[in-house]
Amino acid sequence: MRAEGHGPADEVAAEVGPLLRTALHGRHVALGAKLVGFGGWEMPLQYAGIIEEHHAVRQRAGLFDLSHMGEVWVSGPGADAGLAYALVTDPARLAVGRAHYSMLCTPDGGIIDDLIVYRVAEERFLVVPNASNAPLVADELRVRLDGFDAALDDASSRTSLVAIQGPEARAILGALTDVDLASLRYYAIAEGHAASVPAFVARTGYTGEDGFELFVERDEAGTAWDALLAAGAARGLVPAGLGARDTLRLEAGMALYGNELDRDTTPMEAALDRLVKFEKGGFVGREALERAAEAGPRKRLVGLAMRGRGIARHGYPVHRPAEPAACGVVTSGTLSPTLGEAIAMAYVPMTESEPGTMLEVGIRATRVAAEVVALPFYKRGAPA
Repeated sequence: MRAEGHGPADEVAAEVGPLLRTALHGRHVALGAKLVGFGGWEMPLQYAGIIEEHHAVRQRAGLFDLSHMGEVWVSGPGADAGLAYALVTDPARLAVGRAHYSMLCTPDGGIIDDLIVYRVAEERFLVVPNASNAPLVADELRVRLDGFDAALDDASSRTSLVAIQGPEARAILGALTDVDLASLRYYAIAEGHAASVPAFVARTGYTGEDGFELFVERDEAGTAWDALLAAGAARGLVPAGLGARDTLRLEAGMALYGNELDRDTTPMEAALDRLVKFEKGGFVGREALERAAEAGPRKRLVGLAMRGRGIARHGYPVHRPAEPAACGVVTSGTLSPTLGEAIAMAYVPMTESEPGTMLEVGIRATRVAAEVVALPFYKRGAPA
């Protein structure tokens, strides 16, 4: 799923240099948020605490400021064909009001970024890239759309994105919007109002829970944020930071750009083969991805459940038992607040990728047993 672009919650390090601030920065300070630098932005890592916020989203609802993400509009008669050429998916097949997960790949098949594409009108699309990649994606799309009858508008600096996620999200937002949330399907978008503010309301998210993402004008973000917090207080809604968002997405088996996804990895290796639509015709990276599909992945993204004491972290080596050399690497890891056990995602050879395979993770001076398990670790509606 969509990458947020920050590292595991306990590995986020403050960045140096001037940082951008979202329109909600003052509210985060007033709420006592711990702020960190990420992708050029000063963002809330946590408020009351990562575990408390994580449980709130799983059990009730959490409110996230995601205004560091990019928003790129592509419009015109050739917008659908241009995006089909630029991306590995086929946005031309999207019905108006629907969305899908996609990727922008290099000519060599590596992943430049993962993103969501929304079709808001017959000739108008909204592309949402990750924070740190937003300018790069906008520039690359502009190049790839050359020759198509399409215009690109990078509205990232003018747009705020607020997400409400969790089992109570629909009830809380429903009282504040004229969008019919009951008929809004997963990966769908509608234009309307939220808290009396003009908004595009999408039923998408990055937590593994039901929820909604609200695209509003930058100057209107505070109004929407305040109204949602007030309306949700009685239902247990809490503000949540990037730390909880990271543990939530990891439990849900969702990939993170910079950890699971990068230019040295193909969609096939990331277990996202389904995204690549060879049948649509020519697109950037097609030939390389056809070769990769025919040859088979060199590595495969898998889930790991730690069977010994220890937490796997990003960059830790993965070994076959009794073999000194590493055969893989951990991409993300945490102690799952929902499951109460240490989990991780890792790249391993295809020969070691079947669920039930026993491996070992190098944690400092020891090697800890880990079992390959099917993703996701957590699925909404399943017993905790």
